[in-house]
Parts: sequence; C-alpha cells; structure tokens
Amino acid sequence: MNQAHSKAAEMGVSTLSPHLVCAGASEAMDFYAKAFGAKELARMKGPNGRIMHGCMQINGGTIMLVDANPDWGMHGPDGLGGTPVTLHLVVDDADAWQKRAIEAGATETMPVADMFWGDRYGEVRDPWGHAWAFATPQRSLSEAEILEAMKQSMDEDCQS
Repeated sequence: MNQAHSKAAEMGVSTLSPHLVCAGASEAMDFYAKAFGAKELARMKGPNGRIMHGCMQINGGTIMLVDANPDWGMHGPDGLGGTPVTLHLVVDDADAWQKRAIEAGATETMPVADMFWGDRYGEVRDPWGHAWAFATPQRSLSEAEILEAMKQSMDEDCQS
C-alpha cells in the first residue's frame, strides 16, 4: 500500500470515491445517513454556507459531496435531466436496504427481485436524482450458467 492509500485508509476514505453533486448537499447528507446508515466523516461549508466538501462512509465505501454550483460547472442529475451512473451497493439484505431508502424518501425504480445472475437486486433514485442499487449475492454462477439464465429470462419476457 502506498503512502496516499495509507493516509486515505487512516481517514476512513476509499481510494475510489464517487463525488456527488447535489442541489442541497447538506440535506442530501442527512438523507444518506437516514436512508443508507451513512456515517459522516466531513461537512465543510464555504463562506456562502453551502457544502464545499462532504464525505460519508456507506457500507464500507465512501462518497464525497458538494453543493451544485452551475457557475463553477458543477451540476447534479436534476440539472442535467438525469444520471447515467448507478451507485451499486453489495449488502446483506437488499430488501431491507431498499425498504429503508424508500421510507427515507427515495423512489423505487426497480423492485427487489431474484435476478438471473444470482443476486437479489433492486434500485432506487434519491431525491437529488442519484441512482442506487442494492444487491445481495445468493448464488455463485459460472458465465455459461449466467448466459443460459439470461436467455431463459429474456425468452420468458418475450412470451409475456
């Protein structure tokens, strides 16, 4: 482990952390604590009172947060018409994580279900437009088994 990795680990920060832009980052941090059990590591406000740097641990990983500021080229999903990114969490109970997120104010975009690749999986969108997925591995499958299960799943969808 190099010195930068060691320093990050001491601070509880992952060496790869998504940096989320939110119109209302302080409220988003409060939401992530409630919805995902996130632990706050830092909340630094700029002179205008808006978040210029937030950091939270979620399920063993970290995210950084900043308030949206179009003048500085920082736009959240709500200012861009959505997001192409889904934050994927491997969790012990996808159903419980999704339920807690919805109760906190997230919108379900994919109900939790058993998936052909072997996970129990569901998705939500948070109030700032960020997409989150919850996956609980249930079965270990080979690539051939996954491809066959995918084919069967698609055949069933086409027959419906």
